Amino acid sequence: MSDSTRQAIQTLKAHVAINVRSVEQSIGFYRRMFGIEPSKSRPRYAKFDVESPPLNLTLNERPFSEQGALYHLGIQVSSTADVLAMKESWTTAGLETRDEMQVVCGYALQDKTWVIDPDGNEWEVFVVHRDNLPTFYGTDEEQSGCQAKCGDA
Repeated sequence: MSDSTRQAIQTLKAHVAINVRSVEQSIGFYRRMFGIEPSKSRPRYAKFDVESPPLNLTLNERPFSEQGALYHLGIQVSSTADVLAMKESWTTAGLETRDEMQVVCGYALQDKTWVIDPDGNEWEVFVVHRDNLPTFYGTDEEQSGCQAKCGDA
């Protein structure tokens, strides 16, 4: 694709479609996570049209026995204050959060908070303070925890 073709395309938002065991249970979680109602809800299907971050998220009720192929999902923000604001929003909505501050993950120094949906899909909101670090650093426990969650990407 040439640069001129890329410039002519106006991207509206990312679309993520995930499999869930129960659309109704997942609607409750994502309603609290994003603070909005689904824009569409049908038997075994729901859509959240999120403005910030720009996201078209669909929930598709399909049977599966273990956690899906997704590793985790993330929303990158511009500051630790934004991470903490999202954490407060999620906590106020009744969601359980887990924080990782000043962690090196994916060879980048980050602050992040996490929530887990009813099907085990993990969402992080994170800010990158320093990127493209040559190695992981910190304690062995911090390194092994991050490598287990984030891998070496």
